[in-house]
Amino acid sequence: MVVSSFLTHIIRGFSSKEFRIPSDRCSICLSDFTNKKQLKCKHAFCEECLKNAVKVCGPICPICKDVFGEMKGNQPDGKMTWNKISYPLPGFPDCGHICITYHIPSGKQTEKHPKPGQYYGGAIRTAYLPDNKEGNEVLLLLKKAFDQKLIFTVGASRTTGADNMVTWNDIHHKTSMTGGPECYGYPDENYLSRVKEELKAKGIQ
Repeated sequence: MVVSSFLTHIIRGFSSKEFRIPSDRCSICLSDFTNKKQLKCKHAFCEECLKNAVKVCGPICPICKDVFGEMKGNQPDGKMTWNKISYPLPGFPDCGHICITYHIPSGKQTEKHPKPGQYYGGAIRTAYLPDNKEGNEVLLLLKKAFDQKLIFTVGASRTTGADNMVTWNDIHHKTSMTGGPECYGYPDENYLSRVKEELKAKGIQ
């Protein structure tokens, strides 16, 4: 099926230049538009093609990856809390730090997860941010992402390889106060800007 084939290419990261679709045709079905829908990024698709794309990829333009709606993930229910501590992080000597705790209890997978009905192992994770202006901005963005169930997912653990576990979902966190990037810690002068870009890619800004 043409639509499924195109969406598979999109997911694998093919660019629009590789397809060279005429501007008067839908970039998904490759045919003349049926109930043309134009996104804010100016790319246009058939209404039904766009609905199918959203089911596969979420509310993201298949061409330029611009987010045009609120993304909702499959993160299991849990809690996000934080507290502020006066001790500075390496690289941020003029402020204290924010200690974030995520608690996702174990439970059963739903139809949104890879193996509905099966048990998944929960997680307690700790992460750190500098308690400065940018760090607090990132904290609020992470809270928004958590509320939209985008911080975690269920799958194979990237550290142990165990299946059916709560795992990070491509929004990187500093889980150590020290050790630099190699140890998921500080100092890392570009971390805050990087994580904001990762959040923006999920419509969080």
